[in-house]
Amino acid sequence: MSGCPVHRWSTDQVDPQDRFDYWREVRAKGLFGVTAELEPERRPHFFGEFSLRRIDTAGLIELRASPYKVERTASDIANAPGDSLCIYQQLSGGGWFGVSAVDDFTVHQGSFATSYSDLPYNTVPVTSHGFHLRILKVPLADISAPKTGLHDLVPKPFGDRAVLAPLLDSCFSDLTETPDDGEPAATAALVQALAQLTLVERGVIQAGGRLAQHALRVGRLSLARRLIARNLAQAMMSPSFVADLLGISVRHLHVLFETTDTSFSQTVTTLRVEQSCRLLRQAPHLTIAEIAFACGFDSLATFYRAFRAVQRLTPGDFRERAVKA
Repeated sequence: MSGCPVHRWSTDQVDPQDRFDYWREVRAKGLFGVTAELEPERRPHFFGEFSLRRIDTAGLIELRASPYKVERTASDIANAPGDSLCIYQQLSGGGWFGVSAVDDFTVHQGSFATSYSDLPYNTVPVTSHGFHLRILKVPLADISAPKTGLHDLVPKPFGDRAVLAPLLDSCFSDLTETPDDGEPAATAALVQALAQLTLVERGVIQAGGRLAQHALRVGRLSLARRLIARNLAQAMMSPSFVADLLGISVRHLHVLFETTDTSFSQTVTTLRVEQSCRLLRQAPHLTIAEIAFACGFDSLATFYRAFRAVQRLTPGDFRERAVKA
């Protein structure tokens, strides 16, 4: 497998009078295995779009659509069994899930929910903006975890394990930002980590076990890199600064980076140089000194030394070439 290309589609490709019918019969029922319903008078104004990335046997879907009712019925399950773990991330608005007559919940913006694919449910958005969410579907057969209990995972929002949500969010972001020609093995590892973090939250995987610890390492490393990137302008950024944000020890932080080819300090320097390259190309009004300090370098000498080590030319030469390109 060479990369993970993304398939994109929207109702703009269909005549307005046919958009919801096409979405209901071809996309909702054929692709997602659900029944979609919308009042006839609202159908001419319906809009829907989605992207689908195949990651080996898993699928990452981002969906945005006008409000309508979704139901996964026993008939839908029989006609389109998925046998997958589903991880939902609400990107905006909110979604109401009904699992039974007395068991329902709302997933708010930025929150997560999980379920086994082949259990009935119904859902509607809770705002007029409609649906906007990501869904990662991972076949149970391909999850590196015990299979006991997976078929009983009714739709449920993330519970009181709040420490896991930022890790899941970071790994989800890594997955969506991976380029089409990204390394397949690394992308597949992210999928496994997401599935395992989810199963820790649902109590299927023991929090102190080997699988859980591996998934936590992947999630914490992902989040550590994002915290570094968000705080590049902090000249005094240190391992203890990032470790405190993560809620782990400095030793644990260094252990996370020992699993990669790049140390903590090398990661910080590389990201600062990458940011300085962007500013040298995109912000001609900034001086080289302003760029250096904006990227967290504590002196011009340090900046020039780090920049030349990575780019093999000075910041001034880099900017000149970028202008001519």
